[in-house]
Amino acid sequence: MIKAVLFDQDGVMIDTERDGHRIAFEKAFQEFGYDISWDVQLYHELLQTGGGKERIRHYFEHYYSGDIPSDLTKFTKELHERKTEIFLQMVSSMPLRPGIRRFMEELNSAHIPIGICTTSHVKVANTIAKQVLAGIKFELVLAGDMVAEKKPHPEIYQRALKHLNIKPTECLVIEDSNIGVRAAKAAGCYVLATYNDFTRHEDLSQADFIVSCLGDKDGEQAQFVKHSIDLSTPGVITFADLVNVF
Repeated sequence: MIKAVLFDQDGVMIDTERDGHRIAFEKAFQEFGYDISWDVQLYHELLQTGGGKERIRHYFEHYYSGDIPSDLTKFTKELHERKTEIFLQMVSSMPLRPGIRRFMEELNSAHIPIGICTTSHVKVANTIAKQVLAGIKFELVLAGDMVAEKKPHPEIYQRALKHLNIKPTECLVIEDSNIGVRAAKAAGCYVLATYNDFTRHEDLSQADFIVSCLGDKDGEQAQFVKHSIDLSTPGVITFADLVNVF
């Protein structure tokens, strides 16, 4: 029986990566005097490293051919803080992915706790929870530096399970990436993967179900890739549908 649902943030709730985080990183680089451009292909490769600061460091250590900042740790921290400020100015106008608000409202109505588990900055997570998803009740928000190990390590989901005082088999996680799916499965949770343009070709096979999105009746509808669920409304995944599965 599912007693809680945990959501990744970027790519699951909002398509933030290509036209959000990526652009914010580029603007921050420019402000810091670096003529660096992350095209879509490169950014997809960088997304295999969980965490924004970790991603910056990985880029300078493995991709950048110029002079690396003398104090890379300090530089990374300061640039990431500025990137977060830039992104926060963008995120409130970005649309939710199909079915997200509807599904969360169903969970609230059923008194099922909702949590956010993301490698993004806590300021970003709280902004999305309080502004973009205003009216939705969240039981917990775990983000960025609140954990020592980033995905694919299961720490963030293990902490959420401990906070909620539930077993892994009582928790459903909604993820969108290979490292996210691996983290949730390593914690022992059920996983529904909703892919996006960045992750549609990633290996999400460890997930229990793979689907294009949660679906909206009058908008984009859910299309299953791995396994399928009998849906009460065609193309729309409801919590009631999932209760009959897990």
